[in-house]
Amino acid sequence: MALTRTEREQFLAEPHIAALAVDAAEEGRAPLTVPIWYQYLPGGDLWIMTGRDSRKGKAIAETGRFSIMVDRLTPTIRYVSVEGPVVATLPATREQLVELASRYLPAEKVAGYVDFAWREHGEQVVIHLRPRRWLSSDLGEV
Repeated sequence: MALTRTEREQFLAEPHIAALAVDAAEEGRAPLTVPIWYQYLPGGDLWIMTGRDSRKGKAIAETGRFSIMVDRLTPTIRYVSVEGPVVATLPATREQLVELASRYLPAEKVAGYVDFAWREHGEQVVIHLRPRRWLSSDLGEV
């Protein structure tokens, strides 16, 4: 059964690891699909953080759009997929990295991870996606 707008937005707002897909424009290859952390508040834009020169960062800059999909198995099988255009790409801030890491890591691990990532991951950008096309379903209990 398809989710209502409120249900799908609330589900996307939960801290799932997303599968990001983007056309990498490489002949003979399927779209690039990778796991990624993201941030989303119902009714707003979704954002991710990635290396400006990463394969996904370059592919997103080239195509100007991407999609993500999140899912779960319990208590029911549920998924939400959203696709849309990039509406902004901005230099990442340390505060945004803290926000994203805090969404996924235990509080006692955030500072260490942020210090490591800020130092080792190179120049990062925050890419904002405007959700335009949604697919969602709750398939019931396993």
